[in-house]
Amino acid sequence: MTASFDAIVIGSGISGGWAAKELCEKGLTTLVLERGRSVQHIKDYPTMNTAPWELPHRGAMSRQQICLLPPAQAPHLLLSLAQRYPDLYAVCDEPVDVPLECVTRPRSGTCRVGRAPELAFPASQIAAVAFTSGSTGEPSPHVKTWGHLMAGAAAEAQRFDLCGTERITLIGTVPAQHMYGFESTVLMALHNGLTLYAGRPFYPADVRDALAAQPGERVLVTTPVHLRALLAEQQTLPRLRLIVCATAPLAPAMATEAEARYGAPVHEVYGFTEAGMVATRRTTDGPTWHTLAGVELREDHAGVWVSGGHVPKPVLATDMLELQNAHAFILHGRNADLINVAGKRTSLAYLNQQACSIEGVRDAVFHMPEERADEVTRVTAFFVAPDLSRAQVLSALRARIDAAFLPRPLYLVEALPRNATGKITREALLELAQACASSKERRDS
Repeated sequence: MTASFDAIVIGSGISGGWAAKELCEKGLTTLVLERGRSVQHIKDYPTMNTAPWELPHRGAMSRQQICLLPPAQAPHLLLSLAQRYPDLYAVCDEPVDVPLECVTRPRSGTCRVGRAPELAFPASQIAAVAFTSGSTGEPSPHVKTWGHLMAGAAAEAQRFDLCGTERITLIGTVPAQHMYGFESTVLMALHNGLTLYAGRPFYPADVRDALAAQPGERVLVTTPVHLRALLAEQQTLPRLRLIVCATAPLAPAMATEAEARYGAPVHEVYGFTEAGMVATRRTTDGPTWHTLAGVELREDHAGVWVSGGHVPKPVLATDMLELQNAHAFILHGRNADLINVAGKRTSLAYLNQQACSIEGVRDAVFHMPEERADEVTRVTAFFVAPDLSRAQVLSALRARIDAAFLPRPLYLVEALPRNATGKITREALLELAQACASSKERRDS
């Protein structure tokens, strides 16, 4: 018997079945062929009625597994982690090209709805290993226990008055593998019964849409880079309860504008990977930071030490802190940011803040190259300022900083190589400097 068909559809799943329906309704003689073996509902879908936490590679802590929080997904970094941790695998939202066994989460709707078991683990159990961002060198690992992570989440919720509140959703623009994102989104939600938005909006329109889709009150957990982009859009956002910001100093003028525009207080979180969260401040109230519950500061010849509360043992602060008392301080930038030119001292953080305050500057960063014995080391700067000339940028800088710190050279670039948390690693900055210098040499030759 010979038959002819106008169309052949291979696979009778949702896509194939719908295609066959449309073709038949248009009057086409359609043949549907199964792509593989016969599949029976339920029987051949062994995980259909499995709760997410019951799936393989889920409930990792229940199996004494430890979560690694790398600062980036660069292949060379992941390969070095795989060498250090032989049984390492990656859990991803979608398939990604990483040199590891990659386990993707089930698509929404494939698992039954149910209540997750109570998260009761020994306080001493190691829950995560966090890595420094690499902005001052190679990322270094720091062990985090379940008890201290939960204590930190409780202290942050207490500071922001989010304890025992309902229908509050956290929307984060910072990735969860970053210590700030991990503490202020994932752990805050886990410990305090808050809702965590599963996506990670990046562009202003994405942030606005994510906020608008949430019922109840909203807390935006973000960075100065993302907040600057939001303000530049000149668009309103849905009503916010709170804006939390970290990863870099926030200019008071930007915080004032954000509070006026969005009607919500802007609070910064100060911390570093070794200790986790340390203190907060409402930027518009002034420069003083206040430590979280139980956290104390002391100073000796080595610097300022952080201890108490959720910080398990004394840790030397990586930044220059001017103590007001054991629970308050003023931040003057990273110790590694301190530079000395012609006997004058300042910090790269201060220079970056002044640069970004220039009207027309979208982004900027200062860089101090390694000193060489055979030449004078000068500060270098990179500016994203499409409507300004190099001369205009230098003129604005002269009104803001000492002449000793005027950048030589100053490069105008299309964008800075910031990662998902808004930071620039030292490696990326050196590559940018080399690329700009090579481009200048070609133009001059």
